[in-house]
Parts: sequence; structure tokens; C-alpha cells
Amino acid sequence: MTVHIVEDDFGVSDALSILVEGMGHEAVVYPDAESFFEGEPPVSGDLVIVDLGLPGVSGAQVVRWLGEFRDPPKVIVISGQPGNRLREMLSGINPFAFLRKPLSEEELAPYL
Repeated sequence: MTVHIVEDDFGVSDALSILVEGMGHEAVVYPDAESFFEGEPPVSGDLVIVDLGLPGVSGAQVVRWLGEFRDPPKVIVISGQPGNRLREMLSGINPFAFLRKPLSEEELAPYL
């Protein structure tokens, strides 16, 4: 499975990439939504991990875009924002899962 990681914090994206590859999957990292949109689009068997708080085009917009696919990939939304802000940011989107940063292998493993 290819795991697309859309995260602007290099430390977080690097840690996620190492974690994903250590579990036997391919990781492709994008620093923002714009570069993700320009890359090879994910397929239905892929997983997309997207930070809600991306600069520019938001993570919520990425999730909405993926939801328009005929066979969308699974999407995990991640964020370090407090709960009340998250409810506002998640309004109108339906990710496969939501995880709080920082992530552990135990939290991520069931989704891979």
C-alpha cells in the first residue's frame, strides 16, 4: 500500500514516513496540499494521512477533493489542535479516521 502523507511540519512527516516504511508500506511525503494535488493521485487501495492545519489549501479541502473520487482512498486526518477548533475544522468532511498528534505506531497500525 502507498501512504501519502500531506504534512507541513518536516519533523512530523519524517517521523510518519519512517513509521509507515517500518511497517512495510511505501510512503510519499508532500509538504502542502498544492504539491499533493500536482503529484500522482492516490488510488482506492492507498491511504492518505493529511494534517488539517496546512498552510494555504487546508487539510479539510484535501479531504473534500478526495471524497469526489469515484473510488476514493482511505483518509486519516491528523491534527494537534484543541477539541473545539477541531470540530469547526472537521465540519462537513468525513475522514476514515481522525488521530491526534503526536501519533504512535500503536495508534496508526490498525489503519494500515
